[in-house]
Amino acid sequence: SEVIPQVGRPDKKLYSITKEGLEELITWTKEPSEPTAIREDLLVKVKAGYLLPREAILQELEHRRHIHQQQLDSYRAKEQDFPKHPEKLSFQEKCRYLTLKRGIIYESEWLDWCDEAIALFQSSGNCQQDMDSTSVLLQLGQDISC
Repeated sequence: SEVIPQVGRPDKKLYSITKEGLEELITWTKEPSEPTAIREDLLVKVKAGYLLPREAILQELEHRRHIHQQQLDSYRAKEQDFPKHPEKLSFQEKCRYLTLKRGIIYESEWLDWCDEAIALFQSSGNCQQDMDSTSVLLQLGQDISC
């Protein structure tokens, strides 16, 4: 690996792939793939959000929204390196472009969902808020929906 010094951030490590590694990558790339199961701790926290004060879950959603916004901004900056008409790219560049576009869509979807969740939790309603632990224990096994 080669170390590339950077200002304001940790040094970057640049790796190169060996011949054997490239052969393995090609073999693996030819194999069919399946969607990856969603393993997202935030979704578990939101599902159990009724156990928390509303502000706690809102804070977590705002935190996650901020992270996804930063990543989207980074992807959008990289997108500027590509021409406005990606159909003119080489095949290799199209592969890089499409991977980047999927990242942009992924982060955008997260932002949309966070915005929707935040708005819904902030909306007023007749639902009982911020149950204490005793109330929750009394309702175990029951649907606690509004």
